Amino acid sequence: MKLHGYFRSSAAYRVRIGLNLKGLTVQHLPHHLRKGEQCAPTYLAINPQGLVPTLEDDNGAALTQSLAIIEWLDETHPNPPLLPKDPLRRAKVRAFALAIACDIHPVQNLKVLARLRQLGVAEEKVTEWAAWANREGLSACEALVRGEQGPFCFGDKPTIADLCLVPQLANARRFGVDVAAFPRLLEAEAAAKQMRAFTDAAPDRQPDAE
Repeated sequence: MKLHGYFRSSAAYRVRIGLNLKGLTVQHLPHHLRKGEQCAPTYLAINPQGLVPTLEDDNGAALTQSLAIIEWLDETHPNPPLLPKDPLRRAKVRAFALAIACDIHPVQNLKVLARLRQLGVAEEKVTEWAAWANREGLSACEALVRGEQGPFCFGDKPTIADLCLVPQLANARRFGVDVAAFPRLLEAEAAAKQMRAFTDAAPDRQPDAE
């Protein structure tokens, strides 16, 4: 398998964690987002959105969107499971993951911040925007898991919720957010960082890290 990504992409970070948890080895193909390499015609032929990650399976089929990739990995390599068996618990885990992947991440990612700069927004305000998006979204995520037994977001094993949380907390810190306001999320992050699958997926451990 081949994983098209970028070391700092939180979406690619999620998939790297998932691959590590499943014990799968892939060929990493980096595309430098700040240099626009994701817009090269050869890559757009694989992923028309010009986003990372893209996972190519052993037959050459291209899968896009991090959560779709992770669920495909979970279906094709079911151990360890990344979603609970109980339908209600599955829905809660998915909702948490989607809160990050659909509501926090998109409005503070590189594409949106670049557009704000194009519109003449001052760099200080651009950073404030990204920090606000993280702070507001993570506050809701903290409430979603406050009553859940840990140490992970939803119990004693990592799920796709944790795969989304750890990269998003890294983003929040990068934008200067005081994450001490989210003790339950930090508990889950601390548990995750005891696992090599998470630490080996970290941005600074990637071949293309700057």
